[in-house]
Amino acid sequence: MVTLSFPSPSISFVESGTCKSSHVSRVLVSGPDKNHGESSEPNILRDVHISERLLEDFTELARENTEKDLETCGTLAAFLERGIFYVTTLIIPKQESTSNSCQAMNEVEVFSIQNERELYPVGWIHTHPSQGCFMSSVDLHTHYSYQVMVPEAFAIVVAPTDTARSYGIFKLTDPAGMEVLRGCSETGFHLHKEPEDGNPVYEHCSNVYKNSNLRFEIFDLR
Repeated sequence: MVTLSFPSPSISFVESGTCKSSHVSRVLVSGPDKNHGESSEPNILRDVHISERLLEDFTELARENTEKDLETCGTLAAFLERGIFYVTTLIIPKQESTSNSCQAMNEVEVFSIQNERELYPVGWIHTHPSQGCFMSSVDLHTHYSYQVMVPEAFAIVVAPTDTARSYGIFKLTDPAGMEVLRGCSETGFHLHKEPEDGNPVYEHCSNVYKNSNLRFEIFDLR
């Protein structure tokens, strides 16, 4: 579970090169399941490119917390060029964590970094140190605040102890899942009703691609 309303910084530049000349491939997951399979909705979303190295670096930065069974969270920001979002910035804010929650602190710092670089908050990432790879009810509410602003927004769950899938990239179904979250006023962990159209509340993203030559920076504000 992560609570984000929408990190002295250490900056890491990796994978030099330009977006236009990079090798790009679709992000693959272990396979769809009945709760959150591949999207059956028309693909009207803009593509998003992200470096797999960014996921690896975040996992390493979260390792100390993970070994203590504490969640770690971060915000993903991107620039938009020719209709494609390129994730170039990972911001790890000051935070308070438990084994199943992560509360971001001093979010003004996060907004400042995004605004200075004119970046879009296209997603967020967090760990499930001892749980499976899924979106909890609280995660879904957190993600709603992103997706209602940027339709392409996605959530990455890193679950190192899940033998079936170590990470997943998810979004709320639209309009089904978005309507469920829009109409839900509950807080904490709770069940959500099934969408009336029979679709799941959330699903794997089909518009996110690995870009092996994408340059990015990390701000660890903890």
